[in-house]
Amino acid sequence: MESTSGDLDLPEPPHSINWNTLTADEAEIAWRELDAWVHWLRRTYALPATIIPPAWHRHPELVWELSALHLHWLGAYDPDQHGSAPLGWHRDFADARERLRDWVATSGTRLDHDRPTRQTTWPGENLPREDEVQEARIVNRDEDFAAFVTDDISRRRRRAPDCGSPGSDAQWQ
Repeated sequence: MESTSGDLDLPEPPHSINWNTLTADEAEIAWRELDAWVHWLRRTYALPATIIPPAWHRHPELVWELSALHLHWLGAYDPDQHGSAPLGWHRDFADARERLRDWVATSGTRLDHDRPTRQTTWPGENLPREDEVQEARIVNRDEDFAAFVTDDISRRRRRAPDCGSPGSDAQWQ
């Protein structure tokens, strides 16, 4: 199909996602696409919660890793990609599974319970102490994800002028 400019109207190639700088609308699309892909990934490869836990979306370290893996998958399975690209993705997927195991072990999220990832407090920082961090039972993962995304979108809309400025860290504050 040709556009009016005479150029082919092709889909946009995958591009990396900086979760810190996405607008509310971009984040909503990115969250839904990543969630659908993570569901596909865990089912296709029968991945346990020690690699992809239900509350992965609540842990930035898991979001960044899964987002990068998704982007890599999109590139590897692009129709214009070389035929051996999926083998490279699977090799890198093996490495990513080890990192995901490490992230999950560090975060403390499990199949039926979640808590925020423990943070080391540096001198002068005002972070909650480890004994103040509350663990929550995961009752309905899909409802939790929907609520999380709604909160994230609202937060991004409130912070719209700051989103994208260097060091704003809009998503993960």
